[in-house]
This record gives sequence, C-alpha cells and structure tokens, in this order.
Amino acid sequence: RSRDSCCGMAGRRRPRTHGAAAQQQQQRRRGGRGRQSLSEAAGFARPEGSEGQEAHGDRVTLAQARRGTPGHRPVRVYADGIFDLFHSGHARALMQAKNLFPNTQLVVGVCSDALTHKYKGNTVMTEDERYEAVRHCRYVDEVVRDAPWTLSPEFLKRHRIDFVAHDDIPYTSAGSQDVYKHIKEAGMFVSTQRTEGISTSDLITRIVRDYDVYVRRNLQRGYTARELNVGFIKEKKYRLQEQVDKMKERVQTLEEKSKHLVHRVEEKSQDLVFKWEEKSRELIASFLELFGPEGPWVSICDCHM
Repeated sequence: RSRDSCCGMAGRRRPRTHGAAAQQQQQRRRGGRGRQSLSEAAGFARPEGSEGQEAHGDRVTLAQARRGTPGHRPVRVYADGIFDLFHSGHARALMQAKNLFPNTQLVVGVCSDALTHKYKGNTVMTEDERYEAVRHCRYVDEVVRDAPWTLSPEFLKRHRIDFVAHDDIPYTSAGSQDVYKHIKEAGMFVSTQRTEGISTSDLITRIVRDYDVYVRRNLQRGYTARELNVGFIKEKKYRLQEQVDKMKERVQTLEEKSKHLVHRVEEKSQDLVFKWEEKSRELIASFLELFGPEGPWVSICDCHM
C-alpha cells in the first residue's frame, strides 16, 4: 500500500515540515531520543568512552543547540549525582536536563560508593542499586558508572559531552568552592532548578525522627530484631508497646461503641417520654370529655336525681 493510501490522502501530498519541527517529528517517530524505546532501560556507557567520535564532530554552541541539531547529531547533555533513595526531585532535575534542547541525549553520571563515602558520607542504597534506579528513569539515555567527582576535559571529550546540567547554586566539595566553576567558565554549563521540599537528606531525617515507628512497623512485617539491629530489651519494649497500642485501640473502639449505645438509649428515652406525654394528654382529654361539666356522665347523673 502506498503512503498516501495508508493515510487516506490519495492524490494529495503531505506538506513537508522544516527545521526544529521536522527534527521533533523525526524524534517522535523514533520513539524517543537516544533510547530505542521506553520498554527498555538506558544503556551503560563504556569505560573507554562513547562510540562515534568522528560522526559526533565538534562541540555545538549554545545557540546551535537551542535552534536544534540534525537527528543524527544529538546534543549530549551530562548530569551527575549520587541519586541515593531516588525520588521525584532527582527525576524532575533529569526531566529538565532532557528538555533543555530540541534534540537532547541525556548522559547521567552516578558516583560509586567509595567516592561518595569519601566526599559526602554513607549512602542507603548501594552503587549498583543507584545505577539501576537511574537507568530506569524515562528521561535517561545513557548511564556512566563510577562517575568522577570533578569533571576533567579528558572525561568530557571521552564521552562527547556538549553541556553539563546542574542547578546553579555553587557546589562546595572536595576542597573546591564550586566543583562546576571550570565548566561554567568554559561556557558548557546549563542550569536546572532544584525541587524544594524533597531531598535524600529530608527522607533520611524523617526515618531517623520516627525511628521507633518504623522499627515496630518492620517487626510487624516479619523482620527479625537481628535484621533490624535491635537488642533484646528494645525488641521486648517494642513488642510490649505494640500490645499496649492494640489495647488502646480496643478500648477506644469500645468507647466509641458505648457512646453510640448511650446515644441510642438517649434517643429511645426521649422518644418514650414524648410518647408518654402524648398519651397522657390524650388520656386527660378523654377523661375531661367524659367527666367534665358538659360531659355525658354528668347528664346521666342529673337525670337520676
């Protein structure tokens, strides 16, 4: 079948699109930029660097990147981080990086455990868990494992990086006032916005603050005290507290039921009092009607006298 007949447009040619619009249309037909489809995770970068250095050519300028590059020459944007307890703030930052230019290939560097523990502190997730979390984010096209803490020109060239994306707050670490300073000076830095109200530190703070709650939660779910690093006395304390809380819930339930029962009794009592008053009024009216001054009983008595 011809292209026109398939589209139901026999004898009519579809108008051509040019420039950035045509590139975006081509990207949609490919099912995404860089990744084959959303049904598979992003690939890992090779340690020796990315393929196609010749086809990639020279680094594009910011103006060229914003206008849109040919489909075969995506703008390679690099974003790096720890990505511990991967959350919506991480995903939003990567979404922003992916959408910086019309034709973006997003390369994400994830630092190893050794490097992170040295410069930032312990992580909750292992490096392999963090690699997997990032490569399954829909915006990521490629993941660099064991990413460097500071980006060297050799690293950027090896992975064919055009721009580096990060929020523009100076990142003080490893003896530097801003590890991205040289990237900014080279004109390769593009800023993204932080997501307020969510961070890995915030999540860890919540867990530490409510430590007892989460220990009891996991004990209930079948984890052993040993798995939770909880001593014998503390375990007994948590078990006892659980029983006390259950007793409180039962008492509260009984109180609620008692309140409901009392309320129903009060309603019934009021209803009985109302009916009694009504019947009393009816009885008094009937008595007065029969034995009152004008009643038939008085007339009968008068006749007999």
